[in-house]
Amino acid sequence: MDEKLAIKLKIIDRYYPLRIDWQDEEKLREASRRINEVVDKYRQRYNDKDNQDFLAMATLQFVTRLLEFETNNTTELVNQEIQDLCGELDQFISNNS
Repeated sequence: MDEKLAIKLKIIDRYYPLRIDWQDEEKLREASRRINEVVDKYRQRYNDKDNQDFLAMATLQFVTRLLEFETNNTTELVNQEIQDLCGELDQFISNNS
C-alpha cells in the first residue's frame, strides 16, 4: 500500500500541510528552502514591498530559469537527433558508394 507522508512546509511566514510520497520529501523541502532564500534576498533589497510582491518576484525568477532550461534542453535534444541522423546518412552513403 502506498502510504503518504504528512509534512508541513514553511514558505515565507506560513506553514502548508501536505501529504506527499515519501520519495518527494527532500525535493519539496529543498524547493521550500530555495523559495524562502530568494524571498529573503528580495526582502533585504526592497523594504517597501509586502510578502505577496516578494513571492511574485521569486516565482518570476524561478519560472524564467525553468523556461531557459526547457529551451536549452530542447535544443540539445534536437542537436543530438541531427547528429544521429547525420551519422546514419554518412554510414548509408559509405555503404552504398
